[in-house]
Amino acid sequence: MLFKPRSMLRCALTAVLAVALTAGIAGDGWTLANPFSESAPPSFAELSDKVKESVVNISTTQVIKGHPLQPFFSPDSPFREFFGEDFFKRFFGEMPQGEMKTHSLGSGVVIDASGLILTNNHVVEKAEEIKIKLQNGKEYDAKVVGRDPKTDLALIEAKPDKDFPKPAVLGNSDAIRVGDWVMAVGNPFGLGHTVTVGIISAKGRVIGAGPYDDFLQTDAAINPGNSGGPLFNMLGEVVGVNTAIVARGQGIGFAIPINMAKEILPQLKSGKVVRGWLGVMIQDLTPELADSFGLKETKGVLVADVVADGPAHKAGLERGDIVLEFDRRPVETSHDLSRRVAAVKPGTETVIKVLRNGKEKEIHVTIGTMPEDGAPAVEPAVAESPWGLTVQNLTPELAQRFGWDESEKGVIVTEVEPGSPASDARITPGDLIKEVNREKIQNLRDYNQAVERAGEDRSLLLLIKRGEHTFYVVLAARNGG
Repeated sequence: MLFKPRSMLRCALTAVLAVALTAGIAGDGWTLANPFSESAPPSFAELSDKVKESVVNISTTQVIKGHPLQPFFSPDSPFREFFGEDFFKRFFGEMPQGEMKTHSLGSGVVIDASGLILTNNHVVEKAEEIKIKLQNGKEYDAKVVGRDPKTDLALIEAKPDKDFPKPAVLGNSDAIRVGDWVMAVGNPFGLGHTVTVGIISAKGRVIGAGPYDDFLQTDAAINPGNSGGPLFNMLGEVVGVNTAIVARGQGIGFAIPINMAKEILPQLKSGKVVRGWLGVMIQDLTPELADSFGLKETKGVLVADVVADGPAHKAGLERGDIVLEFDRRPVETSHDLSRRVAAVKPGTETVIKVLRNGKEKEIHVTIGTMPEDGAPAVEPAVAESPWGLTVQNLTPELAQRFGWDESEKGVIVTEVEPGSPASDARITPGDLIKEVNREKIQNLRDYNQAVERAGEDRSLLLLIKRGEHTFYVVLAARNGG
């Protein structure tokens, strides 16, 4: 068979291109660009080798008193209702007692040559026995040094020897960007040192896990057993502590930023975490609330109440103040303010800029110590509604009925129109109205006068007290005015 010159040239060029695609042409010639940049190498093997020894598997043992079938014997058990009381008494008699050991798995990362290991609080909080296992298979006993349920972080300690791994390097989670590559290493489902990779999908996620939510979201595979394990950047630095997954989601995992861990590490090492406390109840500004306070934007955080004799009260903060800055930095949200206050060492004096009656004011406040049981930090915003309310003076009978002290001032909500926007907004009988349009309400007469001054075509800004919580809510007029 004969080949035409043009066909032979095309075949030769094809062959040369194939070689170039696989190997490139070096020297004075040209080279094809590597499809992977330096920040996204074609192999993560080198990074894995660099960091894996600092990651440990954690196994814990907890002794539970009772019986493994306890749930089936409980008085409100559906099985008891289904089979009947006589069946249970005949075949099981009295509920047997005893003890049962349960085991759980997690991960951690060595952060200090003295044997300190960072992990999640929920991995070790109820453990009576803790063991760690290194990448080489060697096991050590460990003990809890300090725990912090609010951030779900804990520090445990093992006694190191010559085989103990070098500590990992803690990076800067503030510097990592959405889209950056990350590697998660842990002990999913007890399978030992497992490596997964992905990118940072989002930062600053609030998922309802606690009062200081500020998670990194990643699509690196995180499964049960990964909890407490590290999230590395491409330099091999720890930028997060893997802590949560979305059970029905795929490629959605969350990690605690390492900067948050670094803030409380000194306190974890001491065995007790102490947080700063301002003594206020706060809520985010909605457009309706902003409009009621004469603001064009929803920037800042609204002070819904001030704890009597707390740091804020002593410094002069007032209900209705809008916090614009804390420690000379702008305040964006209530979560933002809560986290920043908590991170301040008690006894520290700082400056808070507020907007009060349309004027900015700087207040110097000395941060206190958060009470052991925690203090209300964020009161969720309540939806606005038109009137739909019936209110009365707080009589002794109504105070007893709704659990109020008779000395409370204000008017009490006794009825909400069924199906009305007030009902949809979850305003409920028993709520105590303390202010109308920033005017203090002592009784029904004050309330009626304030509402009359507002007119039917204006919205009402109400200050409501419900249990221990106080918050503002805007009620829009029925005609939409």
